[in-house]
Amino acid sequence: MAYYALFYDADADMAVRRQPFRAVHLDLVRAAHTRGDIVMAGALGDPPAGALLVFRGEGPEVAERFAAADPYVTNGVITRWRVVPWTVVAGPER
Repeated sequence: MAYYALFYDADADMAVRRQPFRAVHLDLVRAAHTRGDIVMAGALGDPPAGALLVFRGEGPEVAERFAAADPYVTNGVITRWRVVPWTVVAGPER
């Protein structure tokens, strides 16, 4: 198993634009966490201008599939996303 960081970029009005889609987005996050796909996730900044979601899987596809189905992405709240392999060198699961 490897780790993958899913970075979301958004405009400064993300906190407002995400509201109609927030409940479904959070349901997807919680379901992925329950399955063990997401290790941790959350918004970046105050006010938020993006997010970081850390996935665990055999490849980046688990994070890519999540982004493709996320209403934040499909409804244009997220302006750009990317998946980056994350090499963990310290932490409880190292």
